[in-house]
Amino acid sequence: MKRYSKIIFVCDSGTSRAPMAEAIMKEYTIRYPVEIESKGLVVLFPEPLNQKAEAVLISNGINMSEKMSSQLEEEDLSPDNLLLTFEAAQKEKILEDFAEAAQANVEVLTELVGDELEIINPYGGTLQSYGLCYETLNKTVQKLVTLINETE
Repeated sequence: MKRYSKIIFVCDSGTSRAPMAEAIMKEYTIRYPVEIESKGLVVLFPEPLNQKAEAVLISNGINMSEKMSSQLEEEDLSPDNLLLTFEAAQKEKILEDFAEAAQANVEVLTELVGDELEIINPYGGTLQSYGLCYETLNKTVQKLVTLINETE
């Protein structure tokens, strides 16, 4: 894996999985400087974190109360950035919607770290489903950090 200057987690609305993954990854130590962000594929206006996602993060000692969703933009698709989606359909949408996507590094997070299953969207689910999403994200992000830290 090459070194990236920025890692951007991308989910549909930018209010649940992506900001949770961003928050989790910021808790880990990465051996070189890298910006970590989250964006949404469809953000009509900035929205705060989903309340259940925020509650799960707080219960795990992470405060993201100031986080607002933001739209994935053309300039985010730089060869120096790694864009990570949670579903193959999200990756396909980025490749379809952005001319720059061909030269960008767009990956499905779980595929990149060698997991078989996509991380299910907890949107509309119970607080417990958000908790399970957090646990899955934490394990997956841990694998990602290991991959990044093995980069020379």
